[in-house]
Amino acid sequence: MVFRKGMIGFTVITAVVGFMLAIQFQTVKEPVVRDTRDIWELRNDLLTEKERYSILLDQISALDDTIEKYESERETSKEQALRETLDMLKNEAGLTERVGTGITLSVEPVTEEILLGSSIQQVSPDMLQRLVNELNRFGALAISIDGQRLVNTSVIRDINGKTTVNGLPIKNIPFTIEIITKDIDSAQNLFNQLQVSEIVEGFFIDNLRISISSPEENVVVPAYNDTIRIRLMEQVEEGGNS
Repeated sequence: MVFRKGMIGFTVITAVVGFMLAIQFQTVKEPVVRDTRDIWELRNDLLTEKERYSILLDQISALDDTIEKYESERETSKEQALRETLDMLKNEAGLTERVGTGITLSVEPVTEEILLGSSIQQVSPDMLQRLVNELNRFGALAISIDGQRLVNTSVIRDINGKTTVNGLPIKNIPFTIEIITKDIDSAQNLFNQLQVSEIVEGFFIDNLRISISSPEENVVVPAYNDTIRIRLMEQVEEGGNS
């Protein structure tokens, strides 16, 4: 009887050890997925993430300042704090004119191609959207294209053969693009990045040249002049449920 109990115990231990070895073997056998990106792609991805992290920190800091302001002025000037918050939100949403440090781009035909008889049609929506993505990536805070302010709901697309911004066609070439950045250093960084950006070469292939102004302090970006429509939201009635 003792011998039989010993055999049962030995069998159980052997089974457990075998199960653990099987799991370990399976884990070792699973292939390791390698990251195939080269060092420059990794550096660009890291730079992008750092820029996003910096923007998030700035936003968190601004919200912390707003909360602190609410706390300090809650008893003395609630209305003033609400008005300032409303103005801040309107400014961030693009509903007010903005003046600040930045640069101006001028999109114009390549003179040499005109002299050779090439016709300049218009800037393509895809190329213009790629440029906007580059500007946002390199720190643009506010952008206007041919007098049209870009907001979160803005669309750049082709309508009846015309490139439009906010539903309105770009009138003529040349036209300007105004960009406001955080400060003079950010404007200089944007200027440097655009100097070596492939998007500038892309415009040149389309017989268009982008002229980039030096950083300046009084760039004007107009307010968005249409109604921003918010979907999937409704007003909560006081004392009731949404």
